[in-house]
Amino acid sequence: MRNTKQKDLILKIINNSCNHPTANEVYEIARLDIPNISLGTVYRILNNLVEKGKIRNINTMDDIHHYDNINHKHDHFICIKCGLVEDVEKKSKEIKTINNNQVLDCDITYKGICEKCI
Repeated sequence: MRNTKQKDLILKIINNSCNHPTANEVYEIARLDIPNISLGTVYRILNNLVEKGKIRNINTMDDIHHYDNINHKHDHFICIKCGLVEDVEKKSKEIKTINNNQVLDCDITYKGICEKCI
């Protein structure tokens, strides 16, 4: 997929977002700049950006996909009641190897109940 105005806009939306938007939320924001963009185009671009390693896909317990930038290494907390997705700073040192296998990347997702749902 070549760089397009739509692709650049969607990447900008994800990189400037702090709330882990869904595809529908990205679509609504993108429509403010490009009114004729389709939801299908947004999904295709998001999937392509995930495949290319430009953004991250976070799947919640209710199978809703949220998207996140990869500008800094961090983990996530997902509330199993309301679906809240929050950034969590990495707690431990980076692991380089496991059982003599070289580790290139690691995504940790903590699942629990957020303070609002307790």
